[in-house]
Amino acid sequence: MAVESQTGEGGSVHADDRRLEALDPQPLLTRDYEMRPSLVYERLRQRHGAVAPVDLLGVPAWLVLGYKESLEVLQDDDGWPKGLENWRARSEGRVPADWPLGPSLEVNHVLIQGGAGYQPLRAAWDTALRPFQDPRHAQAKRLRAAVTACADDLITLVGQAGGTGLADLSAQFSRPLPLMAASHLLGFPGSQGDDALMDMWRVLDAGPDAEPALERLLAALADLAAQKLRTPGDDFPSYLLAAHPALTLDELARELFMLLGMTSDHVGILISNTVVEVLSGEGSIRASLSAGMVRETMNRVVMRKPPLVNFVPRFAAKDTRLGDYTIRAGDPVWVSSAAAHADPVFAGHAATNTTVSTRAHLSWGAGPRQCPARELASTVAAVGVSRLFERFTDLELALPVDQLPWRSSPFMRGLRSLPVRYTLAPTPGPSSADPAETDLGEADLAGGTGTEPGATGTLARDRSARHRSSLWRYLTGLIRTGR
Repeated sequence: MAVESQTGEGGSVHADDRRLEALDPQPLLTRDYEMRPSLVYERLRQRHGAVAPVDLLGVPAWLVLGYKESLEVLQDDDGWPKGLENWRARSEGRVPADWPLGPSLEVNHVLIQGGAGYQPLRAAWDTALRPFQDPRHAQAKRLRAAVTACADDLITLVGQAGGTGLADLSAQFSRPLPLMAASHLLGFPGSQGDDALMDMWRVLDAGPDAEPALERLLAALADLAAQKLRTPGDDFPSYLLAAHPALTLDELARELFMLLGMTSDHVGILISNTVVEVLSGEGSIRASLSAGMVRETMNRVVMRKPPLVNFVPRFAAKDTRLGDYTIRAGDPVWVSSAAAHADPVFAGHAATNTTVSTRAHLSWGAGPRQCPARELASTVAAVGVSRLFERFTDLELALPVDQLPWRSSPFMRGLRSLPVRYTLAPTPGPSSADPAETDLGEADLAGGTGTEPGATGTLARDRSARHRSSLWRYLTGLIRTGR
């Protein structure tokens, strides 16, 4: 059944008001989606338009494919709230207890939470992150110095195979770097957090050891939360507790888990995707990077390959027309940034030879719930990419770009591995990235900010401990020789 409605300049159109369950939604997470998600999005767009009914591992949902419609949902937190309490099918017991996506959505942290508790929690996040995201703040400078030191250590470790060789830049650089940055942000002392970082890796890979790894990780984060409550430091957990004293230790551990998991996977994928685009892309991408425009290069990359392909669900607050369908109150709505970026309405204006702003992408979301750590994550990725192309005099893909192995999930899409042949510069030089982007001077690269007494010695001790850690032993085992 269709109902006629009016829409501005378009005149009258027909919206399908059949309920989601009656539309026989087709499975989204298929083999085709694993291999070529863009083709799946395009088939859905041709059949349904800007919004499509899909089946997510046995649970029906709406997938938003249109750029305009995605913005409409993301920018209207009242009309499309988060919070599982808004999910009608769940409240009615129609979501299976063993639904595979359930555990990741049941952890009620800042990216999932709705209701009255969200606003004070988000305000606390913004306050706690501000010292790390404001480039004028000493904590932001210390963080960038630590990230640069970690990046150089990882590149030097790769170079132990020789001045030329083979490497998997995903496993040996892109994935460990943001985890190490997150360890600094969380205030893990020395290499104490390395076991937790390895467990985060296991959780993200969703292998057979993911469940015990998650239990260990949550326990480690709860211990860290208790330590910060007893002895606050200059780190994110301490700042978050100060900004939101009502947080319980369990709630704080969930927030730390979200920051560790989301930042590490998102940033790691962004670094790898940027490297691939630079090595295989057209001249404009290489030129923008060589000109020091790392952020601009990354923006162009996420317009084509966003790491976060589908956002966590929102729910219709009332019966609402979206695209060619009527979304019923309580229906789950998943915004697909990857599909929205491929929408001709957006993609046609985002070609590399146009003047459209590359900041129009949805990789970090949009509206009042845009990712609170987007500046921090962008900084870590920009420093990582900059150091790679400064330390290696030559990088080339060891596989054709269309043969690189990808891993897809309901939320993220990234490379399983990034094999490259490399030539390493004889000695590490100081970063030549745009100071406006990285704000790194010689003192930063030495481990201090030039204004922080004792910072160099602290970083040296941390690096010494790291080289004895489980993470470092694992990375050492990945070293490969030969071309």
